[in-house]
Amino acid sequence: MSRAIGLLLGFAADRVLGDPRHFHPVAGFGQAASRVESRWYADSRAAGTAYTVALVGTTAAAGAVLERLSRNRPIVHTLVTAAATWTVLGARSLEREAETMAGLLEEKDIPAARDRLSHLCARDATSLEADELARATVESIAENTSDACVAPLLWGGVLGVPGLLGYRAANTLDAMVGYKSAKYLNFGWASARLDDVLNLLPARVCALLTGLAAGRPGQTIQVWQRDARKHPSPNAGPVEAAFAGALDLTLGGTNSYGSYQEDRGTLGDGPTPAVADVRRTAALARRVGVAAAGVAAILAVAGRKGTRWG
Repeated sequence: MSRAIGLLLGFAADRVLGDPRHFHPVAGFGQAASRVESRWYADSRAAGTAYTVALVGTTAAAGAVLERLSRNRPIVHTLVTAAATWTVLGARSLEREAETMAGLLEEKDIPAARDRLSHLCARDATSLEADELARATVESIAENTSDACVAPLLWGGVLGVPGLLGYRAANTLDAMVGYKSAKYLNFGWASARLDDVLNLLPARVCALLTGLAAGRPGQTIQVWQRDARKHPSPNAGPVEAAFAGALDLTLGGTNSYGSYQEDRGTLGDGPTPAVADVRRTAALARRVGVAAAGVAAILAVAGRKGTRWG
């Protein structure tokens, strides 16, 4: 029970406080990972695999130690789980970015919106206009709802603190080096593949919760099953297709990432996103997060007898 309560408290802390403003542990991990990369980098999958295993393995092991030390002290275990959950979640910060983008687009401040998009994704926004900026924002909210909220909560529900910290480490490395650019195509391969594996089930749970949270499960599942395979990502595809179906929008298209372009397919049947759809998407993502917290708590309680942790 302490794991479930800790997850819910951590989720509530994220909703109220968002990310820590100073000395964020995830930012600290990213800085450490950058230093390791500068020393270990080589244009090879072997080097990238060693980098990924070392960083993710060390972080998950640290989480396992915290879990073991606190497991027989329910109050301490609850607080440790809550702190880890708050640390790894990014749902409230994602919502704040969406609100900022919505405000800039509503004010027709396109240059500022182009600059701000980098807080959500790596797309080249140089020539994007309002509707394309809205589409990029909607798609980023959808994908990051799974990556920054649903997936860590589910891994926390199943594995506790090591699941929370290990998942966030893997996802952070994917965001840092998991690109198809010339520099990272080989070195970032292991990070990208590990992130794909860890998100296989959470992305599909997120897609299902999206339909339920929108009150349109039938249409959401239909679009998800029909269009997700058009997307090059095995996990972003189901989530973005689900949001497209739930919001009655058409997402996807060709995105530029500076050094390369990627065809994201066409997902959904409705109109392409407009500025007003950014706030609609953020509201849906918030409901999905609440549902995911409930599912994670149920998993934590259900798994209590099957593991010594929690």
